[in-house]
Amino acid sequence: MDYNIGVIAGDGIGPEITDAAWTVLGKVAEKYGHSFSRTDILMGGCSIDATGEPLTDEAIESAKAQDAVLMGSIGGNTSTSPWYRLPPEKRPEAGLLKLRKSLGLFANLRPAYLYPQLKEACPLKEATADKGFDMIIVRELTGGLYFGERHTESYNGVIQATDTLTYNENEIRRIAIKAFEIARKRRKKVTSVDKANVLDSSRLWRKVTEEVWADYPDVELSHMLVDNCAMQLVRDPAQFDVVLTENMFGDILSDEAAMITGSLGMLSSASLNETKFGLYEPSGGSAPDIAGQDIANPIATILSAAMLLRYSLDLDTEADAVENAVRQVLDDGIRTRDILPREGAESITTVGCKQMGEEVAKRI
Repeated sequence: MDYNIGVIAGDGIGPEITDAAWTVLGKVAEKYGHSFSRTDILMGGCSIDATGEPLTDEAIESAKAQDAVLMGSIGGNTSTSPWYRLPPEKRPEAGLLKLRKSLGLFANLRPAYLYPQLKEACPLKEATADKGFDMIIVRELTGGLYFGERHTESYNGVIQATDTLTYNENEIRRIAIKAFEIARKRRKKVTSVDKANVLDSSRLWRKVTEEVWADYPDVELSHMLVDNCAMQLVRDPAQFDVVLTENMFGDILSDEAAMITGSLGMLSSASLNETKFGLYEPSGGSAPDIAGQDIANPIATILSAAMLLRYSLDLDTEADAVENAVRQVLDDGIRTRDILPREGAESITTVGCKQMGEEVAKRI
């Protein structure tokens, strides 16, 4: 089969990690008889430098023409980069928000899985890490506080900023359906996270989620307040299967879940619309301090490519092959420096970003 894949390499380590993932996709194509055509798309700081905009209309149309888009990372050092002296709507991250909205990417999926081989890297106490965990956070991505009306004004000489948190029942219903559908393929448990003791939007969230649940009697549903969820993630992450939540809560909780795996360099991510189209990216940032040094960990991007194969192209066998190859690399003691063990490093082979991509590809 022939597929068109857009690649937004972006900024910082983005070009390095996407190239490593593309090496893996190339091996998949070779072994399973596919053809992956690559279209490079500018977004982020590199787009600002080239066009003056973080994301152009032409780039959006190019992304829409693809079967899926693989992304590296965008942005730079917020304290030193000239991009962050621009107005907010001209900064790199504005391009990402615009892309999500333009493509209707309402569902963000972030798996958080503790590989047994990397248990030592988990910052939680040993007894907790020994239990392991395997969850996926399903985050609503195009509504809520990030997309609500906002303004900054002066009242009687005092500057006041206002951000509006808005959700309607249709936005909540479609993300809840996505969470329950995913749960049916996993351990059939959904934890819906909100702040229903304070927020009207959360009370609506809880009401609509329970209405959707009526169509999924085989799935267990529980509700949890967001502050309790933040605590439970570090106390007992093994209790979670599918975590359903709104935009801002999901942004925070998914980063917390990523960190307890030991490294952001291991965590993949998918953002889907109502068709098969998706944007796939690692959970980590652009890491400008290590860009160009060939030391970044590309595994999160490689696993994001596996999600691309699974969710957008319906190539489950090929996705399984990539995920198994990553496990084999870890079993074989091959590591980038961010996932080196604290002890026993003499039995470990340390590799750079490019070689890690090649090592994964060899095992497909």
